[in-house]
Amino acid sequence: MKTVFITVEGPIGIGKTSLSQAISKHYHLELLQEIVYENPFLGKFYENIAEWSFQTEMFFLCNRYKQLQDITDLYLANGRSVVSDYNIFKNTIFATRTLSEQNLPKYLQIYDILTQDQPQASLVIYLKASLSTVMSRIAMRDRDIERNMDPQYMERLIADYDEFMKQFQLRHPEVPVLTFDCDNLDYVHRAEDLDYVLQKIEPYIHTSGQVL
Repeated sequence: MKTVFITVEGPIGIGKTSLSQAISKHYHLELLQEIVYENPFLGKFYENIAEWSFQTEMFFLCNRYKQLQDITDLYLANGRSVVSDYNIFKNTIFATRTLSEQNLPKYLQIYDILTQDQPQASLVIYLKASLSTVMSRIAMRDRDIERNMDPQYMERLIADYDEFMKQFQLRHPEVPVLTFDCDNLDYVHRAEDLDYVLQKIEPYIHTSGQVL
């Protein structure tokens, strides 16, 4: 049985980390969680996107690159499956939306160099929802750094994710994408919703003696 690398993606606040933790616990997979609030530029980014976007995106790119290197060496290369609460391709979604015409080509060049030999996900779980659902979940978790979140920015980000995922499936037909509509699911507070999601994921889990 092959080692699997599952990545969970979707807009800010939609529940990527909660679902990744549940998958990790249920299937006994190693868990990779992205470094978000350690980013020293993030608060400034939400206050002034144009001014702080390049610093913010470069911090995320370098840290995600290092994390992927580490999980490859520690886990994937040793036959241990991993679930991550992000896919590094998210960097291009945010960068394309926020970076200037001057900085975006430079950033994408660096991204291509850093990711050319990174592991590809064996399953991408895409969580999507309407703006009202996303904003309500952001408000519910009430993090200081997110209180200046611009709904118009979030609306554009949701659209960017939808378009990116359509293109991703066309460019990478070999990578299955499992999409969940989180307007109709609350796997954090409803056990039956979590059971439903886990049942949908189960056919894609093929680990070497870890589960099943």
